[in-house]
Amino acid sequence: MYLTNFNRCLMILQDLTPQRTALILVDMQNDFFFKKGAYPRNGLHIPDSANLIRRLTGVADSLRRAGGLVISTQFILLPGKDGEPIISEGLKKARPFITKGDFCPGNFGHRLIEELAPADFTVDKISFSAFYQTFLDFILRKQGIRTLLIGGIVTNSGVAATLRDGLSYGYEVILLSDGCAAFSEEAHQDTLNSLRHVAPLIICDAMADLLDTYK
Repeated sequence: MYLTNFNRCLMILQDLTPQRTALILVDMQNDFFFKKGAYPRNGLHIPDSANLIRRLTGVADSLRRAGGLVISTQFILLPGKDGEPIISEGLKKARPFITKGDFCPGNFGHRLIEELAPADFTVDKISFSAFYQTFLDFILRKQGIRTLLIGGIVTNSGVAATLRDGLSYGYEVILLSDGCAAFSEEAHQDTLNSLRHVAPLIICDAMADLLDTYK
């Protein structure tokens, strides 16, 4: 079993109760992965995305069987009166290709990718963190969740922000180290090296194997 921050991870895993555990899928949406989605059609691709999806699906399936929750947190761009997305100046400069219909609620691009659907809960978010101005903490507490497994994209923004906020809200947090990805391997690895100092990391297959012991 490959994991880091070994002692901390071991403590969390020993106390793990699947029924009080949630897999938080960050931005696993068609607009990031489907070939005609907002990002791929403009040349931005997640490296080795098929294997990322496969690994996350394994954890999601194992957690479902063990009685835990799968929560999809999804980036959203609300349309203005003219139908154009309401978008921050920073994102507009970084991603000038984003246009009408991208990440729009109800549209195909906004939805969770088919391989991971359906989620038990869907939480729309407007910024990097899935906790910022959302109902995520409310849902987690009402469902009795205390441990979060974090995966999705991208490692150096939405995943990292959600992980750090999860810790700030008092949850036990585990990062699925090969269940997240960035647009560059360098950005991904640099962020893992930073996050390993604040939360334990574990690979998806090891997490799925552990969850399968609770069936």
